[in-house]
Amino acid sequence: MPSLPAADRAADKTRLFLIAFVLVLVAEFIGNINVPLGPAKIVLLPLLWALLMGAAIGLASRRLPAGVRVGTELQRVAAGILQPALLLFIAKLGLLVGGSLPKIAASGLGLLFQEFGHFFGTMVFGLPVALLLGIKRQAIGATFSVGREPSLAIIGERFGMQSPEGQGVLAEYLTGTVFGAVFIAVLAGFITSLNVFDPLALAMGAGVGSGGMMAAAAGSIAAQQTPEVAKEVAAFAAASNLITTTIGTYFTLFLSLPFTIWAYKVLEPLIGRTTRASVQPELDATATSAAAHETPVLGLPTQLLVWGLVGVFALFGNWINYKTSPVDPMVLGGMGVIVGVVVAGYALYLATARKLPAVVWVSLVGMLLTYPGFPGAAQIAAMTGKINFLALATPILAFAGLSIAKDVPAFRRLGWRIVVVSFAANAGTFLGATLIAQFFMHKPPV
Repeated sequence: MPSLPAADRAADKTRLFLIAFVLVLVAEFIGNINVPLGPAKIVLLPLLWALLMGAAIGLASRRLPAGVRVGTELQRVAAGILQPALLLFIAKLGLLVGGSLPKIAASGLGLLFQEFGHFFGTMVFGLPVALLLGIKRQAIGATFSVGREPSLAIIGERFGMQSPEGQGVLAEYLTGTVFGAVFIAVLAGFITSLNVFDPLALAMGAGVGSGGMMAAAAGSIAAQQTPEVAKEVAAFAAASNLITTTIGTYFTLFLSLPFTIWAYKVLEPLIGRTTRASVQPELDATATSAAAHETPVLGLPTQLLVWGLVGVFALFGNWINYKTSPVDPMVLGGMGVIVGVVVAGYALYLATARKLPAVVWVSLVGMLLTYPGFPGAAQIAAMTGKINFLALATPILAFAGLSIAKDVPAFRRLGWRIVVVSFAANAGTFLGATLIAQFFMHKPPV
């Protein structure tokens, strides 16, 4: 494929959207599959099938016919589509949150303090595992947070991306990109099936600060609930994720990172081991560039196209699994509202000089429209309620899957030990927040 940016190639973008649409249809037709594990179970959702099939296409790209081949440049386009597509999912969750705000507010300290689980759980679960596996200062970067883009920036500025800490945060970032949604969905589904935690506590645990991972975890939790509780799960997960997203950078910079550095100094002499994994090779420029995730910047016309097409994909997925006709005026109106929320929120994002993330503005607009007392809130909630939030998650994970293969070469350089540590950190943020939320939500028997 020519080196010309794939975002400028209309034919390639059209082919990419068609492939993603087919993946959505196939994934939705497969539907939910329950895998029993003793007294518990794992629920495999359409969004996971879409992600896995997309990843398979990307990884096998060189051996596929030209019409379905998704090369590296097109994988970057798929990654570039993810963020605007995710705004549709955020808009839907914001609309759910608005109607549930009184109940969310009633959760009080539970929603507030569970954030400490998100930000310290990564270190509490991940750091001891890293030290026992013989990983040294890479463990700091890999376990002080879930390692999304703000964490890369924090470590890059403090230590440099070529440092051991930089290698660790890059490993966490790549592991989350390649495996994060699958891992957290399987974990959340398994923990839910044990019936130990309140579904709303689990929902708060799902708000890890990554839109894709939150969608996967919340979907696995919601799939095992009644329709009414499933809506509350989505609302609480969205509220938790919004808090994690908005205060996360400051929390990790001023609390999580200093605490992890201190904990490393204390624990490394006690339980640290020295193995071949203790000496990590320096990452080359190619691996470091993966941290920057060189994705094309989509212009506003292209983003409008993304919102429209992903909305159409979701309508068909909603039709297959939730039996709502994609031409029903109420359903079309509901999708129109969701897209409108995204456009309005993005306009506010631009008008405020991008000082707050677009997801914050989109969430706020959605919450306002369905907040009890807002004119037409009940009608808006009824229209958008025709569209299940999981139907919007499937196309997003399809694009995520199609974008994964470009990260595999850098990912392979990091070794299996750091992957285990990353899984422990991701499990820690989910379980830590869930445990704290459960403590505050638990009501002793009368």
